[in-house]
Amino acid sequence: MKITHYLPVAACIGALALSSCAADKTDATKLQVRMTDAPGDFQKVSLDVRQIEVHLKDEQDPNGWELLPFTPQALNILDYVNGRSALLVDTDFAPGDLKEIRLLLGPNSTVTTRDGVTYDLKTPSGQTSGVKLKLNKATLKERETFQLLLDFDVAKSIVQRGKWRPGDDKKERFILKPVIRVIAQDIAGGLRGTVTPTASLPQILAIRASITPADTFSTSADASGGYQLSSLPSGVYRVEFFPTTTAPANQPVYKNVVRTDITVTNNQITELGQTKLD
Repeated sequence: MKITHYLPVAACIGALALSSCAADKTDATKLQVRMTDAPGDFQKVSLDVRQIEVHLKDEQDPNGWELLPFTPQALNILDYVNGRSALLVDTDFAPGDLKEIRLLLGPNSTVTTRDGVTYDLKTPSGQTSGVKLKLNKATLKERETFQLLLDFDVAKSIVQRGKWRPGDDKKERFILKPVIRVIAQDIAGGLRGTVTPTASLPQILAIRASITPADTFSTSADASGGYQLSSLPSGVYRVEFFPTTTAPANQPVYKNVVRTDITVTNNQITELGQTKLD
């Protein structure tokens, strides 16, 4: 299969790591893997994803592949455009270098054109040897969050056969030749602030709803009312504050508070100041 790579880049697609890949939680890194797409002139593009492997050793070592437990599924990648992404992995993973990713596609990928007709997507080698993506400087460090984004360019990836004409076999119209941009980054954004009254014992949720499924991160305020959420992906968040106890008699009732349009930037801590729950 012909694949276009953009370097230097790193990416991964998969699901929960095998126990052989996982580390003790005190030393593990948090690995997040997402898929996003550049828009194309189609109604639907369904990728039949069957199997994911990651290569952890030297490229020439045939024993370096690790199979990732991934539930086979069909992904309509056109659901994940304009900043939306599909969360495929959110798991603890052993620190170290990732060398290569292999994505095995099944025979049931399809494309639906604007007129509502669905065609098979032929994948010349994806069902056998798989789609391989080389990783450049993809190093997972202890107690950090590492995000790997597979950016699929559907407009360039679906090729129509030049000799195909209406009335020909529908299975022969389109070929899938993935054009993929792969991106990797350490996630080091965060939110910080205080909550009063401290007696409300609040829980804090930071929700990034622009992706699918939505990211939700949680913490609780300490005895002084302070809190910090670390390792947040950059984006716009809704932050929700929930008292976990009731106010004493003759005092204002504790209430839930929601703050919207909170921007998190990678490698920066966003200060939220004080939030009052009474």
